[in-house]
Parts: sequence; C-alpha cells; structure tokens
Amino acid sequence: MRNLLLIYFGKIVSQLIQLFNLGDGSTWPGHIALKVNKHFVRELLSQSKTKTILIAGTNGKTTTAKLIQTALTENNKTVVQNHSGANLLNGIASTLLLHTNIFGKLNYDYALFEIDENALPIFLKETTPEYFVALNLFRDQLDRYGEVNSIIGHWKTALEKLPKTTTMILNADDPQIAYLAKGTSATVKYFGLQSSQFGNNKLQHAADSVYCPNCGERLIFNSLAFSHLGDWHCPKCGVKRPAITDARFAVYPLPGLYNKYNVLAAIALLKQTGLSDEEINFSFAEFEPAFGRQEIITYKDKNVQIFLSKNPTSFNESYTTIRELGGKTLLLVLNDRIPDGRDVSWIWDVDLTELNEFKNILVAGDRVYDMALRLKYELGIKNYESRVTTCENLKEAIDESTKLVEDNETLFILPTYSAMLEVRKILTGKKIL
Repeated sequence: MRNLLLIYFGKIVSQLIQLFNLGDGSTWPGHIALKVNKHFVRELLSQSKTKTILIAGTNGKTTTAKLIQTALTENNKTVVQNHSGANLLNGIASTLLLHTNIFGKLNYDYALFEIDENALPIFLKETTPEYFVALNLFRDQLDRYGEVNSIIGHWKTALEKLPKTTTMILNADDPQIAYLAKGTSATVKYFGLQSSQFGNNKLQHAADSVYCPNCGERLIFNSLAFSHLGDWHCPKCGVKRPAITDARFAVYPLPGLYNKYNVLAAIALLKQTGLSDEEINFSFAEFEPAFGRQEIITYKDKNVQIFLSKNPTSFNESYTTIRELGGKTLLLVLNDRIPDGRDVSWIWDVDLTELNEFKNILVAGDRVYDMALRLKYELGIKNYESRVTTCENLKEAIDESTKLVEDNETLFILPTYSAMLEVRKILTGKKIL
C-alpha cells in the first residue's frame, strides 16, 4: 500500500511539474519515493516479470540504449526506458513509477536503463539485472568521477556479486572493461571490432587505460581503434584481449568508428534476448539517432548536425567523423556547468590537427575564451585571427554559422552536454530538460 500511494503521489507531482513548466518531471517523483522508501526500486522490480537491462560506460550509453530499444519495439517487445538523461537512482525510480498501471504494476517485457558511472554500484544493490552492458571507461568529469581506476574498482566490487543468471556484455577492446569478467559468477559475452577494423598503431595522447588491470605492467597494443581500445596484451602476466565470437554486421546506422562499438554492443545484447540477425538488421535500417548524438535538425533552411562531445575521447572521435564527412563549417560550444564538469582542462588533451580543412570555425559557450585560446595555440596567432570567430551569445553564434553554410553543406556543432541542450532549444524552440 505504501508504494501504491507513492506511485499515485509521484504521478501527480510529475503532472504538476509539467503543467507549470518547471521541468519534465523525470526525477522529483523518484526522489520523493526513495526518501520514503529507500528500497522502492527493488520492491517494484521484484513484483514484476520485467527483465532489466543496464548500460554503463563513459561514452555511447544513450545511442546504445536507443539501438536496443528500437530493435526490441520493432520486434513487438514492450520497453520502459529512462529518457532525457535521468540516469541516477532517482531518475530510474521516477521512470518505473511513471510507467506503472493503475494497480501500481509494471507490465513491460524489458526495463532498459542507462546508468551513471557513479550510480552503478548503488543501483546494483537495489536490483539484480538479467543483462548488463559495459561499453568503455574514459576520463570524464574528473572533478566528479575521479580517475578511471577509481570507478572500475567500485564497479568490480559490485559486479562480483552478480549471479550466473545475469549476462554481462563486455567490450573486449577496453582492458579495464574486459577484466571485469574476473571474479564474477555471471555469464560473460564479449563484443569488439575485427582486427581489420583497427587502423592505428599509435596510442593517442588521451589514452587512459594503458596498464595491465591484473599486474600493473604497461600494456602492449598490437593495433588500436582509438584511445586505448584495441588488440592488447600484457607482456608480464599474459592477460590479453578476450576472443570475440562475431564482429560483423550488415547495417551500421551511424557514421564513425566509435558508433560501431555501440552497434556491436547492442547486437550482442539483442542476440541474448533471442532476436535473429535478420530481425536486428531490419530494425536498424530505420534507426534515428538520439537527441544530440549525430542528430540532424533543419534550422533556417540549413542542415545542422550535433555531435555531443564531453571529454577528450568523445571530442576526438566526433572531430574525426566530421572531417571524414567533409565538414566545412564548425561550431565548438564549451560549457562548464554541473552536467559538463567544472574542470575544462581536458580541452588541452584533444587532437585538433587538420583545422585548416575547415573554411569557417566559430566558438561559443560559457568558456568561449578557454576554447579560443586552445585554438590559438593550435593554429598560431596570425592564422587564428583570420579564421576563428568568437561569440559570447550562443544564438548569435548559431545564426552566424548558418549564414556561412552553403545550401548543400551541413553546419557541424560540437557541444558539451549542457551546451547541447541549449543548442537544441535554439534550433527546435523546445527544451528536453
């Protein structure tokens, strides 16, 4: 009865928040429910036949979740999902609460949750998922998360308690992620690229996990995709990249090597749910990207494509993909708000080579001059002054950028998280959060 009252109250709170335009009501109902009953999530899930899928990692959670959700729903499965980035425990509690029926029951085939890196151990205390997908770990918001080794240590302690009824889908190409299999009773499956898809033998400056997760020796990489993802082994203790069963697929709905990892992770999970290659292939053919993740929006009759770039690795891969797509006009938007991380020193770890390929480069955001300084060091003073435009007002930056884009071209925007939300609000006239 207590949970049923919390559900009714939470639904009313969410509706009032939306009615008075105070937000989208995706966290406060769950926050209230957890204040009254800290095991609200555990109790709600335990009373349902809904299977739980968790997705964790620094980059790619939202895209991977949408790939999975698209395939499941296209194949007549019902899915409840935490949208809009509500990936802490209160957001998940709200998602469950808001999707119950009038009897307070959750009647879905799957509950699909993106989980914040720090929230994963907390959430695993409240549920035992049927499936857990670990994508990668990179440096991100060091002021909030700490170093990769700190996060992986907390993850490993929590994941070691999972039973064999849980299936873990791990990225074989990320040394720290692959090593999560050691010590767990869960069933483990690996995904990763084929050797022919690795095209780099040089570690990037932004590479993070370069030491053996078992003995601490520096790893040897035979080949690399990007950052520290690749074909790795330890010369001292012999730990190496696990074998993967299959890394081929007909349809990759988004460009960029980093998105191949998202697709492969989704495929590995979907096959565990019983979907065939044909069913997955059909559903991916009509896939549309999640908000801010290579999403294309028409603004003032020009195409604008947004590439969320919130840490060195995501920035580098977005930048590389834009260059491969032949981008000519680039807008960089750097914020330092809570969702972005207050420390913006990471911009000095990004790879900004080949900036001369762009005809127009504009910079905006709360930390516009920090990014401008970074570009000045990359381009040189004379080249910088002739090629870079700084804008303190974001809307003016977007309007100016669209004027510079030819009719057959696309404006590419690389924003941090809060900046991405602002950009979308300007482009669409609506806000998500």
